[in-house]
Amino acid sequence: MRWTWDGELFGCDPGQPGGESFVTPKRLIYNAHLEQKPSRIARRQPSPDMPKTCVFPETSPSLQTTEALIVGGGPAGLAASIALRQRGIECTVVEARTPAGPAGIDKACGEGLMPDSRELLSKLGVDLTEADGHLFHGIRFANARHSVEANFPNGSGIGVRRPRLHRLLTQRAEQVGAKLLFGSRIQLAEQAVPDTDGYHTALINGDPIRFRWLIGADGQASSVRRWAGLDATRKHSLRYGFRTHYCVAPWSPYVEVHWGKHGQLYITPVAADCVCVVYITRDPHCDRHNLLAGFPAVAARLAGAEAAGPQRGAVTATRRLQSVATDSVALIGDASGSADAITGEGLAISFRQAFALADSIASGSLDHYRARHSSLSRLPHSMASLMLLMDRWPALQLRSLNSLAQAPKGFNELLQAHMGQRKLPAVLLRRAPGFGLRLLSARAGA
Repeated sequence: MRWTWDGELFGCDPGQPGGESFVTPKRLIYNAHLEQKPSRIARRQPSPDMPKTCVFPETSPSLQTTEALIVGGGPAGLAASIALRQRGIECTVVEARTPAGPAGIDKACGEGLMPDSRELLSKLGVDLTEADGHLFHGIRFANARHSVEANFPNGSGIGVRRPRLHRLLTQRAEQVGAKLLFGSRIQLAEQAVPDTDGYHTALINGDPIRFRWLIGADGQASSVRRWAGLDATRKHSLRYGFRTHYCVAPWSPYVEVHWGKHGQLYITPVAADCVCVVYITRDPHCDRHNLLAGFPAVAARLAGAEAAGPQRGAVTATRRLQSVATDSVALIGDASGSADAITGEGLAISFRQAFALADSIASGSLDHYRARHSSLSRLPHSMASLMLLMDRWPALQLRSLNSLAQAPKGFNELLQAHMGQRKLPAVLLRRAPGFGLRLLSARAGA
């Protein structure tokens, strides 16, 4: 097996809000410490101790071997490692970032876990309690004139700071025997050609490792996805999110979604004295220092509250891939496509994918995972499409919230469908006539 260094390395400027990989024509180095797509390309020099050519015998007794090599140590990659170990499958996780002290790795996100996410985490061996965050009991939609809320049909959700969740998943992965390599880089061969025994070889920090399965859990700008030729996309759109924590006691037992003219404000309680506030918009040029201007009721709640740390930004993507796996490479989490963050189901999808992927690898084929992945993403994409209609058309949003506020049972049933407790087509068929009548008769500003 041979990698040839061509003397040039191109990648993202780490000082810019850019992507997740460094790529050369001859090989790829994974670097997941940034959260968004590359914003500009910068010429970089190779490390002086990196050899021009990496050569090692395919049968060397010093080679490390693992059944599954997971690129990306965020929640999706860690969940995959736990699910694999629960089935007795050896796995190694490679992550370029390093957790800061006892805390885990952070990422700009809403930090609310729905009841189904908690249930899936429990199956992975991670039981979240009030000591880990703050419970919430449903969802509230609101705009300047109307609000409607519904409780979850199956327990409580919980707001958990992302570093805390990452630390809990890391501890569980270590407990079940997954090998975790934080602060590490991986090099993959130019061509995905296995050895005679079906194993591939890569370099981790310059040391060779053999693996049977490669799992790309490296986020929206996945390097593994590009390397495996799985980048073909059926649907793709972007929105932009900005997260700030405020030191104030939660004022609501719900996750609140406040609808404005240009985006939504998501408020999640994450502690007895802290809320997570995320603004998501289609406008990449919005004034991120004055996000509360369009939400006077929320601004009044947060008046005088100190920010608990700096604002962080990220991209939320709607992406559907034509395929999420080859014979030996599988994608999981945002690397495998994603529904818009408006659903609040990103982590739940990743956890379900982790179980499906582990079952598929245990069977010796990724065919099951391909089929299961499609079915797992169908409901979140459908719900996201419905809600994003209101995002695209503010007048429709105003009329829709007016209609839902007049018939809150319909909102309750939609939440039940969102949680998988009801069939979405049945709810739409049952509620559409009355909703449509109210929608047509309502005035946008009513």
